[in-house]
Amino acid sequence: MRGDTPPRMDDLNDHSGSDDDDVPGELDDDIEIIEYYEGSGDSDSDEADHDVEGEATYPEPSRNDAATTFREHTGSVFACAVSPDGKHVVSGGEDDRGYVWNLQTGETLFQSTGHKDSVTCVGFNYDSTLVATADMSGLIRVWSVAAKELVWEFETSDLNWLEWHQAANVLLVGTADGSAWLWKVPSGDCKTLQSFGPSSSAGKMLPDGKRAVTAYEDGSVRLWDLKGGAVTHAVTGANAHSAAVTCLDCSADLVVSGSMDGGVKLINAGSGKVLASLRCDNDASGDGTNSVETVGLDPTVKTLAVGMLGGDLGLWDVGTLVQKQGCPHPAGVVKLLWKGPHCLVTACLDSVVRAWDTRSGQAVNSWEGHRAEILDVALAPDGRSVVTASEDGTCAVYRFSQD
Repeated sequence: MRGDTPPRMDDLNDHSGSDDDDVPGELDDDIEIIEYYEGSGDSDSDEADHDVEGEATYPEPSRNDAATTFREHTGSVFACAVSPDGKHVVSGGEDDRGYVWNLQTGETLFQSTGHKDSVTCVGFNYDSTLVATADMSGLIRVWSVAAKELVWEFETSDLNWLEWHQAANVLLVGTADGSAWLWKVPSGDCKTLQSFGPSSSAGKMLPDGKRAVTAYEDGSVRLWDLKGGAVTHAVTGANAHSAAVTCLDCSADLVVSGSMDGGVKLINAGSGKVLASLRCDNDASGDGTNSVETVGLDPTVKTLAVGMLGGDLGLWDVGTLVQKQGCPHPAGVVKLLWKGPHCLVTACLDSVVRAWDTRSGQAVNSWEGHRAEILDVALAPDGRSVVTASEDGTCAVYRFSQD
């Protein structure tokens, strides 16, 4: 919890080590080329039967606010993302499939088949021309959206997270063996960001496209130079979290990490210095009963939102490190997304999506429709639609009312 005299963020504006040059179009020169090879996995499991014996049943919601419901998955839906052009959604699920479908109508464009395990990571590239789906076994498949054809695939160890570069066809993923991989798609040219042992639990590209941050199950955080593939700064030992890092967010100058220990760290992205450590729960046991599940900086980098497994949502002033508002939820906060500087969207384990006015701390809208827990949420680029993925096997599209 907060102290009576919180520290200040005077050195947040220390830009030492930051690079404002244009985003590189290529990751070449000293790039390490990894030989592509076909995995020997059996194709028999690719088309696994999905019998209905023992299938979970869920109560009907009190109301259904969904403008569109996508029902093609035959098991829990773990991940969803909206294309940057706002036309399509990709979703991945327990049925070992990814689906690309129309945001407005819910009509299926094509399936990402051939996976060997649950599809848990999905995403579109920067210009919406490519879409990636990745499963828990480590198989990554990238498809051309227009041609509906597979253009590249690779198999690595068990996969934890995936992210596209903001301005190039470059894919960054993190794995359970602690490695991170950086690929040019579809050429397959690759750099490896070395493992330090613990599983890589989260990762993000910084806005300049030249740096990345990765986090680990031992509580450590590392900043990387992507061109050189080297660690520039590491938060380890006494400066690290005392339990696994669960989530990350970043701006040009600030990295925010949240952990199962119930704490949040604010790290200067240029120097690697830990600027502040926030206690966001009342339980210092670190057993994950009230872990930090999601963090997010508002577009102006003035407010930090922190969502907890116990249902708390705290809004912190980045400059003073004082908690300005609390937005309680009846169940765990799965994910939060900023929709402008004063509107926050949250997905909750009670199957409800809420929009909050961060100035008052009041919920200004809520949407129901799922029959089980929401596992992921995404915002359309125009801010008019919210897409959710649920344990009930469906995705829902909710619309903001037009003012």
